[in-house]
Amino acid sequence: MKKLTKLVSLVLATALFAGTLAGCGAGGAKTSANGDTFKIGAIGPLTGGAAIYGNAAINGAQIAVDEINANGGINGFQVEFRAEDDVHDAEKSVNAYNSLKDWGMQVLAGTVTTTPCIAVAEKSSADGMLQVTPSASSTEVIVNDNVFQTCFTDPAQGTLSADYISAHFADAKIGVIYNSQEVYSTGVRDTFVAEAAKLGLEILVEEAFTNETNTDFTTQLQKCKDAGVDLIFYPYYYQEATTILTEMNDMDYDAQLFGVDGLDGILTVEGFDLSLAEGVYLLTPFIAVADSSKDFVSKYQEKFGEVPNQFAADGYDTVYVIKAALEAANATPSMSAKEIGDVAIPAMTTISVNGLTGSNMTWLASGEVSKDPQAVIIKDGAYAAVE
Repeated sequence: MKKLTKLVSLVLATALFAGTLAGCGAGGAKTSANGDTFKIGAIGPLTGGAAIYGNAAINGAQIAVDEINANGGINGFQVEFRAEDDVHDAEKSVNAYNSLKDWGMQVLAGTVTTTPCIAVAEKSSADGMLQVTPSASSTEVIVNDNVFQTCFTDPAQGTLSADYISAHFADAKIGVIYNSQEVYSTGVRDTFVAEAAKLGLEILVEEAFTNETNTDFTTQLQKCKDAGVDLIFYPYYYQEATTILTEMNDMDYDAQLFGVDGLDGILTVEGFDLSLAEGVYLLTPFIAVADSSKDFVSKYQEKFGEVPNQFAADGYDTVYVIKAALEAANATPSMSAKEIGDVAIPAMTTISVNGLTGSNMTWLASGEVSKDPQAVIIKDGAYAAVE
């Protein structure tokens, strides 16, 4: 059996080497004598309730890898890319990480969602591996010094949302509906409430829900309606938002819904009446209709048949962030994951990246990205930029 396994591995390795050589002709990238390529792994929910996030991030990353390989690779070497499904589950995410390590992963572009990312970050830190997450936004994700975020942190999203509402909806009577069991939701909520107090915003109602009570929001909404709330701040995911908007319509309750990056994805929910999302606001670093996004959007639509969301753009940018760090560190595929981490992790604080989700993005040693958000409004079933 061992001999057969070795023979299969040899055949697969030979085929991979031949395919790599064939792929290098147009881009002019080189391989080492052993056919070495940089191996970038990715982890995210490709199935299950959060699959819109995971598939978008992985699809965006794949487009970046294809572009990089076509243009000569990283430091002249081609990139192999492999994604694993974690179904938004911490234990499965760790299993996926181990599978990618067995494959030979040298850098991790992931994970996509927060709770799994926290679990995997402990493993990648022990291995000294550079990890850049496209969209896991909790500060708990970047406790270890090997992990960096392409997305905003949860505290930043809460603070920036309060700042925006203060500037554009200063007289709003605000209600907050959030998931008290999720680190992402509570993190954004906490900083939003703190910043709102500093700015003198009026929060009339705060209502929580849990993972077990996320299918009916009539109680929370009725309390908001009775209190005269005309703007609901909702720091959580798009799936529950579709229920909230549907129930608001059923209750004849017309309040402004304002969300953050987790709301992105609402336009692609099957069976949801998009007219109910008309006028919804969210803060996001990516606007698909912007001139700077046109080339990416065109490629994404051609390859995957839909307009990319912010998570797709985050995945795309993450691969280019990794490229910039590897180039700044003069890394090569012959180096181990730890050897690459030793030089690429400190290089992260020296790079500046112009991406889809921000211009001149830079990183603190804490792992937090510095970039500006943009507000979008849902108009005629699509996102439109607002001031």
